[in-house]
Amino acid sequence: MNELKQAFENGKALIAFLTAGDPSIEDSVRYVKVMEEAGADIIEIGVPFSDPVADGPVIMEADVRALAHHIHLPQALDEARAIRKASSIPLVFLTYYNPVFSYGAERFFRECAAIGVSGVIIPDLPLEEQGEVRPHADRFGVSLIQLIAPTSRERVQAIARAASGFVYLVSSMGVTGMRDGFSGGVEEMAAAVREVTDVPCAVGFGIHTPAQARQMAALADGVITGSGVVDLIGKHGASADEALSAYIRGLKDAVRDLPPRL
Repeated sequence: MNELKQAFENGKALIAFLTAGDPSIEDSVRYVKVMEEAGADIIEIGVPFSDPVADGPVIMEADVRALAHHIHLPQALDEARAIRKASSIPLVFLTYYNPVFSYGAERFFRECAAIGVSGVIIPDLPLEEQGEVRPHADRFGVSLIQLIAPTSRERVQAIARAASGFVYLVSSMGVTGMRDGFSGGVEEMAAAVREVTDVPCAVGFGIHTPAQARQMAALADGVITGSGVVDLIGKHGASADEALSAYIRGLKDAVRDLPPRL
């Protein structure tokens, strides 16, 4: 699929994350459209999970809310189907491996392709352990998006060579969540990736202000915002439309005039 690559062609891409079914499937579908109209280029849908080891308290609380309403992988797939009826914005799932394993990897990637989900991120499945899922992702044309963290070091280029869709550069040590500063090394990671692939790089973990978005977008091809979106939804529930629109507009405006690639 070329949808993800195209999202990076007209400038720095803004990727917005929200948790499936929080506060409801209907609200979540509407929020995707709100964020698209405000400037989001890609939507990342988090599949609620009981042990989200890479996520901080804001997203963990959203998972708890969604799980209380019985939102699991099948319901997240239903949400993606509903989104696809209203929008052609590129969609990416973020899910831990256990739901994929329980659902069946072949079945999962087949359904992603049928729905029009362009990529999947599985944060607890490192490159060396992707042998059970990669053949299915490749067969059905779904990008298996790779994460590269500051600790990856000598593995950066090996991971980058296996990347498709975009490379997710983790800005800081630790879990997701809004933060005031970032670990060093993002520019070096992006440069190392570009030595071996032309797959775009997007920076995530902690970005929630226009200044942070501009700072990180200047080092890569796009930025990912998650906890900021989820925090607004947690505060406003089914009435987060205006707050989300203003938030996404502010981030997009901050990166809009930056050149598309370094």
